[in-house]
Amino acid sequence: MWQLILCIGLLFLILEMFTPAMFFLNFAIAAFICALLSLFTTNITILIIVFCVLSVVLMFTLRPLLMKNQKTEQLTTGMESKYVGKVARVVEDVDKEKGAVSIYDERWQARNVEEGVIPCGSNVKIESYESIVMYVRKV
Repeated sequence: MWQLILCIGLLFLILEMFTPAMFFLNFAIAAFICALLSLFTTNITILIIVFCVLSVVLMFTLRPLLMKNQKTEQLTTGMESKYVGKVARVVEDVDKEKGAVSIYDERWQARNVEEGVIPCGSNVKIESYESIVMYVRKV
């Protein structure tokens, strides 16, 4: 009996590898504990109840801890240190809807974070970015 429960636990562990959501890991741990428990009892009703209770308890205790520790931060692209906070030169008048800046001999679309137009030739500070658009403020 314990071999079957151990195989079920391994199946849940494999499922967790393919869907890393910390969901099936709870069932795998519960199955491993039930496999140990099945060495002492062969009553299937007790094993099923223990598996269900352990699964629910682990779902509400272990999963939140693991999800909090898992890095869910947005993937960084390297643009934070290369562009944000740097000074660029306006190559096309920048307002809230259109414009362009040049930094490191690269041309980027730009938008003014403040009201008004930043004229061509001005220096601007890059405040943030979204996709291929830099949001800038006049220096």
